[in-house]
Amino acid sequence: MTPRERLITVLKGGIPDCVPAAPDVSNMIPARLTGKPFWDLYLYNDPPIWEAYIDCAKHFDIDSLMDGYFPLQFAAESRPTALPWERFIVQKTPDRIVVQGSYNENGKRHWADRVDVYYAADPPTMGVPVSKTNLPPEPKRYEPLDGVKPVDCGPDGFKRVKALLGDQGLVGVFVVSTCALGNTEAIYNYYDHPELHEQWAQERVEAAERRFKLIMEMETPPDFLCVGGSGTLVFQTVEIFRQLAFPAVRRVIELATEASIPTHLHACGPEKELVKIMALETGLTVIDPLEVPPMGDCNLAELKRLYGDKITLKGNLHTTEVMLRGSVEDVVRASKQAIDDAAEGGRFILSTGDQCGRDTPDENIRALVETARTYGRY
Repeated sequence: MTPRERLITVLKGGIPDCVPAAPDVSNMIPARLTGKPFWDLYLYNDPPIWEAYIDCAKHFDIDSLMDGYFPLQFAAESRPTALPWERFIVQKTPDRIVVQGSYNENGKRHWADRVDVYYAADPPTMGVPVSKTNLPPEPKRYEPLDGVKPVDCGPDGFKRVKALLGDQGLVGVFVVSTCALGNTEAIYNYYDHPELHEQWAQERVEAAERRFKLIMEMETPPDFLCVGGSGTLVFQTVEIFRQLAFPAVRRVIELATEASIPTHLHACGPEKELVKIMALETGLTVIDPLEVPPMGDCNLAELKRLYGDKITLKGNLHTTEVMLRGSVEDVVRASKQAIDDAAEGGRFILSTGDQCGRDTPDENIRALVETARTYGRY
């Protein structure tokens, strides 16, 4: 079977030739493999990070569930800006490039109070308050941000990405997030305005329905839809999730099920309760990364016993202790244990916790894939 065929079979509840191997190598490893400064990919689109990911998936021959890496955009969703914002480089060192937004009004230049920091050997940090840097609010020196390669993030661009991945796997696009609150400001806003909670939830449902419609009208449709959000139960309680985010997530899953398109939920961090909700109250197809303590709270064997007949589980080798710091033998041992814990009867994809680190040894990734191919029988 090809990786694409293998994944389609598993997501339909069937039994493929072996357990699919889909380690989370979404960002840092693809960037490292290019041999370029990371800012080439994240800032200058040379190449865009999602194209580097596709090269990485082929390099390691993984069964790729490309879950929302391509930032699909629609003209109908764009919001016109009243101010002509521009981006400038306000600091450049061997280790980082700092970019700040600005606009000119009546001959006076106004600067944003946040900056984006692009690193030579790490993913960027976006939206950093200038007050938390060693930079002045208004830079004394700056230069134009030139050389950014244009990319097509619309339906035609998606068509190209899907063709690039080919039989190496499946491509998904983001529809709605399980995160209604994602930072401290949002938490304060939530408690300051209880009278708006019902309105916020309904607005999320309506926006999700509109985006679902746009996606389904595409000439080249995605293979699955993404409905997750990193750290879903970090900045919000289960109760807040149910109140604000769940109605829209559940609605998209309903629409996708009617359209016979799989749904995927990624939510690193604590996830045990989320698996229960999704398995028992929705038709969600697959959930990951099911992280073990201390990063998460999941036990793969327990989740398989409780919900393995209702939902496809994807996980969950420890990304630091096993994948980054462990030996090949450690990876093989952990991969076999995960397969033993969750593969019986199907509906399991061997993967890792949230995103393998930049310096994860290539031989460890290959060991995970090879173990799935040779030992991974349902």
